[in-house]
Amino acid sequence: MRLTGLPAHRVIGSGTILDTARFRVLLGQHLRIDPRSIHAYVLGEHGDSEVLSWSSAQVGARDLTSYAQDSGVPITEAVRARIDDGVRRAAYRIIDGKGATYYGIGAGLARLVTAIGGDERSVHSVSVMTSDVEGIKDVPLSLPRILGKTGVIGDVAPEISADEHATLGASAKLLKDTLEAVRV
Repeated sequence: MRLTGLPAHRVIGSGTILDTARFRVLLGQHLRIDPRSIHAYVLGEHGDSEVLSWSSAQVGARDLTSYAQDSGVPITEAVRARIDDGVRRAAYRIIDGKGATYYGIGAGLARLVTAIGGDERSVHSVSVMTSDVEGIKDVPLSLPRILGKTGVIGDVAPEISADEHATLGASAKLLKDTLEAVRV
């Protein structure tokens, strides 16, 4: 934005699209259902301070926790820890195995370009400059956002728990501090 003068809704970062995809895949494996039927997002930073939004996750139109319990595959603390680790550590495992993660991000960026070019108005966890997140002003971070031909059309911020609000605030603060350290 500083370099181009473009408005915030037109300067879009890939954000947590890969983390969100990994979260859904790991949930799908645990639940034994197609990850495309899971609506769950990773918020904030693409990195160590990212927030897996467990409290707003859904399977179809059902709450994740109640669906999992009713299906005989509850989301225990051990399951959460395993999935959390799987999401956060995936890039390191891919780099160890292939040397880089460019295939995943390439596919993710192609998906975003398709959404924008086709004016899909579809929801993706991308990063744009956000006026206020948990009291942190003007910070670029990921939230579920609607993408169309003009860029980000709107936000679809999930309802999250108090703990997730606090963790998202910490992620926003980390990103804000990093942004302020970069001089352009």
